[in-house]
Amino acid sequence: MSDAETVKRREAEGKDARAHTPRSSHAEWKAAKDREDPVAILQGQAESRVPELVPIRYGRMLVSPFTFYRGAAAIMAADLAQTPASGLRVQLCGDAHLSNFGVFASPEREMLFDINDFDETLPGPWEWDVKRLAVSLCVAGRDLSLSKQEVADVIVWAAQAYRLSMRGFAQMSNLDVWYSSLNAKDIMGVVRAQQLVKGKRLQQMEKRLGKARAKNSTRAVLKLTEAVDGQLRFISEPPLIVPARELLGQAENDELHKRFEAMLADYRSSLSDEYGVLLGDYTFQSIARKVVGVGSVGTRAWVLLFVGRDEQDPLVLQAKEAQASVLEPYAGASQYANHGQRVVEGQRLMQASGDILLGWLPATGIDDVTRDFYVRQLWDGKLSVEIETMNHPMLRAYGALCAWTLARAHARTGNRIAIASYLGAGGVFDQAIVDFSEAYADQNERDYDALAQAVKSGHVQAESA
Repeated sequence: MSDAETVKRREAEGKDARAHTPRSSHAEWKAAKDREDPVAILQGQAESRVPELVPIRYGRMLVSPFTFYRGAAAIMAADLAQTPASGLRVQLCGDAHLSNFGVFASPEREMLFDINDFDETLPGPWEWDVKRLAVSLCVAGRDLSLSKQEVADVIVWAAQAYRLSMRGFAQMSNLDVWYSSLNAKDIMGVVRAQQLVKGKRLQQMEKRLGKARAKNSTRAVLKLTEAVDGQLRFISEPPLIVPARELLGQAENDELHKRFEAMLADYRSSLSDEYGVLLGDYTFQSIARKVVGVGSVGTRAWVLLFVGRDEQDPLVLQAKEAQASVLEPYAGASQYANHGQRVVEGQRLMQASGDILLGWLPATGIDDVTRDFYVRQLWDGKLSVEIETMNHPMLRAYGALCAWTLARAHARTGNRIAIASYLGAGGVFDQAIVDFSEAYADQNERDYDALAQAVKSGHVQAESA
């Protein structure tokens, strides 16, 4: 079969999918009569988490409907499984909301914009990521008190950006798709040219980007450690940062350090050889538990301090527990036995460029329970966009950036020609996503109210931290 025939066959596959899943069908959202209680889903997740940290998770989720949405990936996964799908699969982020995109430094020290959270990554229907992103725009727009028309405009821009970007990627060579990326310099050029941000706000953006370039292990050490008897160790700020020496007795702490050498060897083996050599030039110093994120609160997350040639050459890594993806009951089990490896491999597939020290390991704790972890640098030029400061034009532009990025990630691993053909040249899909997002944002508010009521009644405990 010629290349032209292959392209035509893939285009036909996308158009054929419209017969069983019309693009307009994506507008549908209606909760099933037997829909599981959203609070029960959250409590089910809590069973495998650190008990004393779970109330912090609920407290963070209750700040607003948007922060609730950030922590409600498991709830939405169950709902998305009931929605129409074309049958075309990609590697999913699994939690593609607005706050899981941002800027970070590539190995070449270029500041890139990309997806930055892959805890739920798994192969599945591409529509699930698009809907998760679009609804987050709707929920965020409401939190920002945008008008209904402005919110709809933001969503339709994002849906259109995904559709047009996928159609563009369908015309590109395989290598060009994989080489595609968005850098912060080009984004700022567009921001200035289109005057999306002006005056003081523009200066603040440029200042934050400059600070992000310097957000590295040295900064982490300045913020998170102290020198005691001439040696660096993590500070104690419970419950957000708790050194292992305070969590464990002396005997248990000594045992953890003994086990750590074996754990470190497992992690090093997940890196490519050259980066394993790099890691070998560092000496382990200290370890602490650190609370991170919103949805992740309660899963085990550790920060690890290493020193290189001297104490002016620090390395701070984060080891984060990887549990089964919330998509797994609906999209199928991961091919990887270790969920840390599932996260790492998914990230490598979807990101344009990644952390050179991204790796994974199984780790057996003092409680003799073996859990899966993935490891990355704690800070490496990382910058998250402040959604709460955005106006209508900014949110619209930011949503389009996220949509382009998501389309590129999907184009790398899925049948981009078939997906582009399915989406088509018109706006049918775009409007369907607007309708779905508005309906599901209403559902998110009802679920938020359900958690608030559970806390008020004493059924669930929430804490601010």
